[in-house]
Amino acid sequence: MNIPNILTAIRFVFVPFFAYYLYNEQYTVAVVLFLLAGITDVLDGVIARKFNMITSFGKLADPLADKMMQLTALTILTIQEIIPLPVLIIVVAKESFMVIGSILIYKKVNFVVQADWYGKFSTVVFFLAIVLTIFIRSGRLVNSYTDVMVNIAVIIAVVSTLFAFFMYTIEFKKLTTKSKQLK
Repeated sequence: MNIPNILTAIRFVFVPFFAYYLYNEQYTVAVVLFLLAGITDVLDGVIARKFNMITSFGKLADPLADKMMQLTALTILTIQEIIPLPVLIIVVAKESFMVIGSILIYKKVNFVVQADWYGKFSTVVFFLAIVLTIFIRSGRLVNSYTDVMVNIAVIIAVVSTLFAFFMYTIEFKKLTTKSKQLK
């Protein structure tokens, strides 16, 4: 267990607290926890790369912690009818395929998939969209202009997620084709 992995573990601990505060519409605390989780994500990545502390656990757990936080937010915001259900369905489907694909690649070629730039980009875009959504739709700044801003942010986040899924699908096909050729 190194510092980046501890920071990742902290993000896992944040998830139920974040869920509690978001579900109970204590948006300020929820946003603070969400932002702290984002900061630990950036820190663990920087520290792991700078001090050569990259581990297989970190490659697997880091994106899982991010996705748990993201899916928790989207699920609760969908329950509260702030985010439309199709957004949650798209993200859950993409993440499910990613997990299944990662397991298949690991079993076939003993390779741990790690996030690429498009996956990281998608995570950041969704992170920003969620923060904006919580902040605006929490009743503090709701008007027709901010409503449109949130909708645009969520649409951009969904498009970036679909783009990442498409790019990972291409990589999956390359890896599985390569593994077939090696046999």
